[in-house]
Amino acid sequence: MSDIDTGDTTGTDDTTGNDVHVEYTDGTSADVYDSNHDGVADQVDTDSNGDGHTDTWAYDSNHDGKIDQVDWDTNGDGNPDHGAMDTNGDGHADFYSADTNNDGSPDAYAADTNHDGTIDTYAADTNNDGRVDAVAVDKNEDGQVDVVATDTDNDGNVDTVHYTNDSANPYAS
Repeated sequence: MSDIDTGDTTGTDDTTGNDVHVEYTDGTSADVYDSNHDGVADQVDTDSNGDGHTDTWAYDSNHDGKIDQVDWDTNGDGNPDHGAMDTNGDGHADFYSADTNNDGSPDAYAADTNHDGTIDTYAADTNNDGRVDAVAVDKNEDGQVDVVATDTDNDGNVDTVHYTNDSANPYAS
């Protein structure tokens, strides 16, 4: 007895285009499908839907010869679809571009709004006294940085201790 039954399953005395029923020697059976009825089982058919293109071509949406899931350029523009961004389209990844928005000025210049040569996020000098605000705070402008000064309101008393004329409690404020 043959392991493969090639007989006619439709009663037309024709064995072309029929599904093939395979019986294994261990007694189990499995159906092998031929969905386009070309006589070749789908598992080994290179054109399982019969459209005239190989199945791998069907997974190549831009027809560049590379299957889309491993194709880095699915839209065919010559640039990888994933990876380093080139938002201004100058052909260089943004981290290599000095001017990512193409406004004609380097990005570092745009980040230096007072044009003192230092990027503003690192040199906040909102009162333009020439000293970085976070470091040199001198509220009473006596030339002494407030972290050192003990009398920022110039009342003659150390800021943490205020004397009053109250003899019962001279430290009350």
